[in-house]
Order: sequence, then structure tokens, then C-alpha cells
Amino acid sequence: MKGGLVVDDGYVYEQEKNLTVRKTSLFFAGDGFTAYDRKGSLVFRVDSYGGPDSRENDEVVLMDSRGRCLLTLRKKRPSLRRRWEGYMGERSNGQKPIFSVRRSSVIGRCGATVEVYGSDRCGMYQIEGDFCQRSCAVVETLTRRTVAEIRRKVDASTNVLLGKDVFSLSVKAGFDGAFAMGLVLVLDQINGEEFVEVGEEQVHPAAEY
Repeated sequence: MKGGLVVDDGYVYEQEKNLTVRKTSLFFAGDGFTAYDRKGSLVFRVDSYGGPDSRENDEVVLMDSRGRCLLTLRKKRPSLRRRWEGYMGERSNGQKPIFSVRRSSVIGRCGATVEVYGSDRCGMYQIEGDFCQRSCAVVETLTRRTVAEIRRKVDASTNVLLGKDVFSLSVKAGFDGAFAMGLVLVLDQINGEEFVEVGEEQVHPAAEY
């Protein structure tokens, strides 16, 4: 059974889906992401859309493994609480957003509110926890049902906690993985991380299983 916004039916799974997400640069927020399934196959990608000034960029594009645009995420200006809006496919002038994400508070860096617009899929979600620590969940506001989770990853072969550039995205049955991945990209921008991790093990996601 589907629940919430559906960006693409192909990413709504009958069973819980676990993806390994890898940030493609350790130096700046928003330098790109790749997401792999348990078999090591590429599911989503975001090419570099920034560099040192990435937080000043207005748009982020989520693509499938073939480069097809699934979502365009655009920062709403001006926005005191760092509000981002999501558009289906490649955004065009006059197109209306299908959802928005805003930081829950202007004080602190944790938590966000997601609002889905239009159709019978409208609704609200809360993102609870700390994305900077790769420990948070997307919770449906009305039912308090967890629909997606972000967690740190542990290399099964060595039992070593991986760096924050590699983490797990768990998408619950019936929830759209493309929507969930879009929320990951917005959280990365809202939190505006800048970190370099030294001394933590890093492996290709496909080698973790």
C-alpha cells in the first residue's frame, strides 16, 4: 500500500528498502551523492552542484541511475528558516511545487517540517533527530508512523563505524524512495555541513555487504 507523496512508482517498494548513500566529497555541503542498493547497483545520483559556494546555489537535481531527472529542489528566497521546495522532474517557469521542507526552528540545527501539497497525497511529516550525526527519522505527523530513517553505517566485515560520508537510508514499505532521497538532499543543504573526517575507514558501498 502506497503512503505519502509518490514521485515515481518504480521506487515504491513492497518491502522495506535499505540504500547505502555516499557523499561524493568530504569537504563541502552539497557536492553530490550516490545511492546504491544491497547488490551494489546505482539507484540515485546527484552530480556536483556546488563546491565551496554550494550553499549559495538555488537548485539541486535528483536523478536516477540513467541520468533522468526525478526531482528538482529549489531554495525559496527569502527564507528565514531555510525553506526548500520540491518540483516534479525538471522544474519549469510557473510550475508549482509538490512539497516544501523548512527547518523546524531558527535556533539550533536539528529537525525539519515537510509539507506535501495537492491531490489525495497531501500531508505533513516531521524530520526528527540530527542529520549532521546521520541519526534521524521521517515521521508522518498524523499517525506518528516512521516512513524513512537515516543511520550511520558499520562495515560488517570489520565492525568499524564508517565516516559520515557513507550512511544508510531505510525506506519503509509503501513509501517512495525518490521522495525520501530528495529529503536527504534538502537536509544536507539546510544543515550546511562543512567537515573533513580523518582516520575513519571508507569503503565503496558495494563492498559493505
